[in-house]
Amino acid sequence: MRALTSRSSIALLAVAVCLLALPLWAGDLYKVHVAALIGTYWVLIAGLNLVAGYTGQISVGHVGLLAIGSYAFAILAGRHGWHPMLALGAAGGIGGLFGLVLGLPSLRLPGFYFAMTTLASALIVSEIALAEHDLTGGGVGLPVPSFPPPFATGAGSYQLILGVASLVTWLTWNVARHMWGRALVAIRDNVVTAQAVGVPVFRAKLTVFVFSGVTAGLAGGLFASLQSYITPDTFVVDLGLFFFVCIIIGGRGRILGPLVGTVVLTALPEVAAPLAKLGNFFYGLLLLVVVLLAPEGIGPLFELLLVRRRGSKSQSWQVTPDLGRLAAACGAPTREVGGGR
Repeated sequence: MRALTSRSSIALLAVAVCLLALPLWAGDLYKVHVAALIGTYWVLIAGLNLVAGYTGQISVGHVGLLAIGSYAFAILAGRHGWHPMLALGAAGGIGGLFGLVLGLPSLRLPGFYFAMTTLASALIVSEIALAEHDLTGGGVGLPVPSFPPPFATGAGSYQLILGVASLVTWLTWNVARHMWGRALVAIRDNVVTAQAVGVPVFRAKLTVFVFSGVTAGLAGGLFASLQSYITPDTFVVDLGLFFFVCIIIGGRGRILGPLVGTVVLTALPEVAAPLAKLGNFFYGLLLLVVVLLAPEGIGPLFELLLVRRRGSKSQSWQVTPDLGRLAAACGAPTREVGGGR
């Protein structure tokens, strides 16, 4: 067991070193940009995963919260001269506030109506961004300032996003593996049973939805900085569906699965760049294949491979009962337990 823990720690450390050194071995600034975009999306999807993957609430309108975080960062850091780090924190707080305002009425609705409410909120945010020319720049948009050194370069921006993504991943992982995670899964599987065992259903839903609003606001600030210029057309409804599909393809109720889904779906357009016109076709085809062949997502497939790889080692974990000691503890003769005389 200790050997396995040690090997897992070494493997995790190796992955962390590879990610930190990615700007050195990627060999292309565009690849670093794609990696930063994956990290930005993951900051939002990690929070959304608690809502959709663990609690079972279908939210397809988180792109609206992403837009709110992006505009908040651009306005505070660009127009009002706030320090970008302070503006990023404020963007997360504003995203959480709007998550609270949206979640208070909408989380009382059943699944389909909740999904429509989140979609409507995203459309409303887009229309407001288009109409409020004095605040958001309207259809012209807003320029977005970059972060100060050492995060001013592409590699520095990637390092900042990696740090934020790692923090959010650690937070969601801690939520998922403790009592809160079990309560959320209970709500997803059967609300009546969760209520019967004392789970505060509405409060749990609202808490994780507000948390997802905070992560969406943070992702919005990072996303705006990466884009360096934002308009209402940047935040299309398809992007909200993309976030949700990443969770479905990766596998709900897990942390690793949606992360894998985010990497695959974000990198897919780059792999299929010569066939850019067929991008939606590849998205649809991948979703269809996963739903038909791996309904639980591609994340469990990776977990299964790891289990099989460790299969021979896992046998050493099995505890062989000491029948002699058990018989002595129960006050029974050892030969009766062993079957001999």
